[in-house]
This record gives sequence, structure tokens and C-alpha cells, in this order.
Amino acid sequence: MRIDLHTHSSCSDGTDTPSELVANAAAAGLDVIALTDHDTTAGWDAAVTAGERHGVRVVPGAEISCRFGGPGGIQVHLLAYGFDRGAPEFAAERAKLRDDREHRAELITERCRELGAPITWEQVQRIARGASIGRPHVASALVEAGVVPSVDAAFSSLWLADGGRAYVEKYALEPVHAIRLVRDAGGKTVFAHPAAAKRGRIVTDEQIAMLGDAGLHGLEADHPDHDEPTRQRVRALAKSLNMVATGSSDYHGTRKTVVLGQCTTDPEAFAALLPEYA
Repeated sequence: MRIDLHTHSSCSDGTDTPSELVANAAAAGLDVIALTDHDTTAGWDAAVTAGERHGVRVVPGAEISCRFGGPGGIQVHLLAYGFDRGAPEFAAERAKLRDDREHRAELITERCRELGAPITWEQVQRIARGASIGRPHVASALVEAGVVPSVDAAFSSLWLADGGRAYVEKYALEPVHAIRLVRDAGGKTVFAHPAAAKRGRIVTDEQIAMLGDAGLHGLEADHPDHDEPTRQRVRALAKSLNMVATGSSDYHGTRKTVVLGQCTTDPEAFAALLPEYA
């Protein structure tokens, strides 16, 4: 059984529609995927329907924007799985995250223009095609304009990286609060790419242990942004904290170079984390 628990569709910053994502997962030989678009559940129904058609089990989820330490703190992404999307408090917070995400993207676009990039907000909106707009859409606009050669190149200190010249702080949940929201909505949480230092500052093992005390269920160990020594360290940390270690591609379609199933979750870990979907 091949399981990929971190993928994105065009409902946030991926390029595949939810149906295309599932079809591509089937073509890649995957048996299970989790749809974890940023702060939105808009693609769930289409993905589940496509999963029934293609024989792929779809775990409904979302990637939730969090931050340790308030403004200027460390960015944390939590993967939330199997929650009730109608739970009112969590639904209200996701809506607030999405609204701020779009406002932030517009401010980032304006900063890029001030730095000499010939892009427009209308261009970014066109690229997003009605999805929840984020930095990758601005990055695609920079690629279109010939400012950078790739989306990955846009995430440098010159442009969109955390702390970069065009960076704008975003609204984000305090991680312990986010874990509680997901738990109260009947879901499970996994810390996405917790040791991906190439993305910016990372939290300490002690902070991860604190999240474990708050109810965090797992750590994403096998991820394209973790090298092998890092993966081994995260797996060992997960074991020491009685958490599940997962693996995922963090697939975004053609917007990034990773492929579906590039990293996968062990079936036993999947059954321990999400027995209702195993």
C-alpha cells in the first residue's frame, strides 16, 4: 500500500484540480492520498468522488497556518486530518486565515512591484483561478514576468522567502490553539516538515514536545525538504514522544518539482494515525 498524506490542489496553491489530483495519484500507483489544501476544505467533495471512481482512498484534510511566538515568530504548518469541517470555531478560524491570506498576497504583490517586478494583482488573481491565493501564486507571476526562472527561485531572500525583501507577515494560529481546534472537531494533527531549515527558522525539540503534550499526533519525517539524516532524527524524535512518523510529497502539481508519492507513509503508521481510514 502506497500512502501520501500531504498534497495540494488548485483549491489552494496546487495546479491540479481535486479530480485531476486523484487521477494523477492513481496513475502514480498510490492507494491513499490526503488532500491538505491551505486553510480550506473546498476540494474535499470532488476529491472523494474522484477517489471512488479511480480506486484511491482520499483522506480529507487541510494544512493550517500557525506561528510560535506571535508576530515575527516561527512559522509552523499543521496537517489536520479527518475533522468535521462544520465545527463552528474551527470553520471561523479557517475563514479568517483565508481572508488574511488573500490580503497578504496583495500586499506582497505590491512590494514586488515596488522592488521593480513587472507584475500586477490582476495577474496573480488570474493565476490563482479563484483559489485561496498565497505566495506560490505571486511566485508564478514572477516566473511569468521573467523575474525568476522558477517558483522555487522566487522563494529566496531577494523576493518571497520568510524575511525576504517582499515578505509580509500573515495571520496565523498559535499551534496549541490550533491543535485544540482540530481535536475538538474530531480530527488528528501532524507537524508538517518540522525540520525544513531551508524554509526558515525551525522550532526546537522542546517546543515539539510541548505540542505533543497539547495533543499533537505525529511528525512528518519523510519530506522532500528533509535530507536523510534529518529524516532519521525526526523519526527518532517522534518515537521518543510516542508520536507517529509520516511521509509525504507535499505535491503542488507543476508549481513545484516534487512528484506524487516522492515520499510516503508506512501503512502501519497510517493505521496508527488514522485507523478509521486504514
